[in-house]
Amino acid sequence: MSEIEEIVQEFLVESTEGLDQLDRSLVALEQAPGDGELLSSIFRCIHTIKGTSGFLGFGQLERVAHVGESLLSDLRDGKKTLTPEITSALLTLVDAVRLMLGHVQSSGTDGSDDWTALIATFNRLQQGESAAEAPPSAPPPASEVASASIDPPAAPVPAPMGEASAAPVPAETVESGSPEIRDRRADGVVDNTIRVDVGLLDKLMNLVGELVLARNQVLQHTATTEDSAFLATSQRLNLITTELQEGVMKTRMQPIGNVWSKFPRVVRDLSQALQKQVRIEMEGKETELDKTIIEAIKDPLTHIVRNSVDHGLESPDERVKAGKPAEGRLLLRAYHEGGQVNIEISDDGRGIDPERLRAKAAEKGLMPAEQLTRMSDREVLNLIFAAGFSTAEKVTNVSGRGVGMDVVRTNIEKIGGTVDVQSVVGRGTTLKIKIPLTLAIIPALVVSTAGDRYAIPQVSLLELLRVEGDEASQSIEMIHGAPVYRLRGNLLPLVHLNQVLGFQLGFWASEEAKHEVVKIVVLQADEQSFGLAVDEINDTEEIVVKPLGKLLKGLTTFAGTTIMGDGRVALILDVLGLGQGADLVSKNRERGRADADEEALGRGSNASAQRQNLLIFELAGHRRMAIPLSMISRLEEFPVDTVERTGRHEVVQYREEIMPLIRLDKIVDGCGQAAAKDQMQVVVYTHGGQYVGLVVENILDILEESITVQRRTAGGVVSGSAVIQGKVTDLLDVAAVIARSEIGLPDAADAAELVGTGV
Repeated sequence: MSEIEEIVQEFLVESTEGLDQLDRSLVALEQAPGDGELLSSIFRCIHTIKGTSGFLGFGQLERVAHVGESLLSDLRDGKKTLTPEITSALLTLVDAVRLMLGHVQSSGTDGSDDWTALIATFNRLQQGESAAEAPPSAPPPASEVASASIDPPAAPVPAPMGEASAAPVPAETVESGSPEIRDRRADGVVDNTIRVDVGLLDKLMNLVGELVLARNQVLQHTATTEDSAFLATSQRLNLITTELQEGVMKTRMQPIGNVWSKFPRVVRDLSQALQKQVRIEMEGKETELDKTIIEAIKDPLTHIVRNSVDHGLESPDERVKAGKPAEGRLLLRAYHEGGQVNIEISDDGRGIDPERLRAKAAEKGLMPAEQLTRMSDREVLNLIFAAGFSTAEKVTNVSGRGVGMDVVRTNIEKIGGTVDVQSVVGRGTTLKIKIPLTLAIIPALVVSTAGDRYAIPQVSLLELLRVEGDEASQSIEMIHGAPVYRLRGNLLPLVHLNQVLGFQLGFWASEEAKHEVVKIVVLQADEQSFGLAVDEINDTEEIVVKPLGKLLKGLTTFAGTTIMGDGRVALILDVLGLGQGADLVSKNRERGRADADEEALGRGSNASAQRQNLLIFELAGHRRMAIPLSMISRLEEFPVDTVERTGRHEVVQYREEIMPLIRLDKIVDGCGQAAAKDQMQVVVYTHGGQYVGLVVENILDILEESITVQRRTAGGVVSGSAVIQGKVTDLLDVAAVIARSEIGLPDAADAAELVGTGV
């Protein structure tokens, strides 16, 4: 590369950094127009771009920068006063310069676009005329032209902490540049940072990954040797490799503020276009992520921010009528937790109305109305991630086409992250994103099944279970054809990795297998827990993630590959793909069978001798009762001291809702006095889209059995009786219990109010 080419590349990088800073500075200057230091830094940046572009022969770029410099000079000297019109014109100039830099990077020239109207606009503004009299023919705002940003792959790109330059810089640039650069070069201070090409960092990371694999092979060999010198050398190699890996990964880490820095400009452009007042706040800008992750979340975060301004925040008039400040608040927050990065985007806007979502979902035919009614508000809110789903009344240039949020979730899940939405009508909406720190080298649990090894990313791992043979045959039940294990009162769906991979047809390969030890890896995907049964649980180790080949890209079961210590390849399991692909009984499908099971339990004429999945429990006085398992959302235990009261009813706070409690021993006739306990067992039922807790004395069993209703009852909460497990068991009519209890379920707004006040 010639000297002039090096200067051009350096000019591109420094100018692009300067433009990104200009976006932020101009938005900040609009809030503090009297900040002379900020105005001077903006002037110096434009002056530097003008001088260097003239030196390099980019005449059109020089002319555009010159008119901006002239207007900024008048502002700096107090001849002009900053107005929103001038700010908008300067931001438009920044976009124009960015586009011309793109031409320089791609073709070596500043392009053939006609900027006459833009130059004329600045001349009019400098002469005191209104730019509104002749709107500039300028590019759209940066918020709508993502492709305009310059990220030249061949050019030196700054390391996260770097900003110094090794390439020659024209004299005018050095003279007029930032004070830091002037001082360094004038004083001859040695720079302590350098620019490093991203491609070089990627190559270095790959080499470190190969070194980690070699280290793993050496460590595996040490298990079979007693050579003390070799053991000491391998331990030293392990230490150095670990430190080198951490050091290289730090060079790839960048603060999330690098992405957020563009959002003040995006929010300003949108709020002006939509005639809204929006204040953006940021917390945790220094939170660091791998550059690969940063690039992957850039577009999803931008879409969420745009949606918050467009859909979430109301107009100033609406906000004032609702008793809110005219200015809306948009908060971006990032923090590390549990080896992941949490990102929250919150607004104090109108919130998302679950009933409106239900109506739209039914209108679009996404699912039956009956199923929508049974869904909780939390589940309904997640419908915004369905493809083609939108509640916008009209399509605008911002949103409303029914595309976007499904892509947001897909892109975040591609990098091993999750996204969740929480909203309270009239108060606002929060989207919570959880993503890994890096994708290159991750800790993983290695398991074996059918003689092969597989790696499970540790970020999805909750716990490990070992169920002994006799216990396994009793505690693992088949419900609707799918195995479940009762873990601390909760039903945990199970799937065997052998079955997923097609090595066996069912959960139990044979009758003998029922009495063998079952090893279960409890995983979490999309906030749903399930158990993965494997043959062996080996160990945890750091693995280097390698992408799947083109022919295997469509396999949702696997997320990538890695090379183990013995040199053999192991597949990395995609936990989300396992959860979606395994035929597990979902909560919604269980609830969808509720009516059929109720009918079978005594309400219909053909109730006799039907095989049902039942929950058997006991009330005070050893009163045995049964209800269909498909009517149950969860089995929970609550400390007695968490019970609160609202009116004359007992409630507990459960999953961000207020759940009413019904003590069945007070509703069902003929029960004795309940014993005093520190914990109470609760059967969670869903009624009208909200949770209801049925308090029982003891949960006894879950079984599948053919029952014959031998005695029917009318007008009470018991629909009949049957002999189950050799004992007389009453069949509970849950709908009658709800009606008799008169619990008066609060609507979503009331519940939010109670939770917010701590009641």
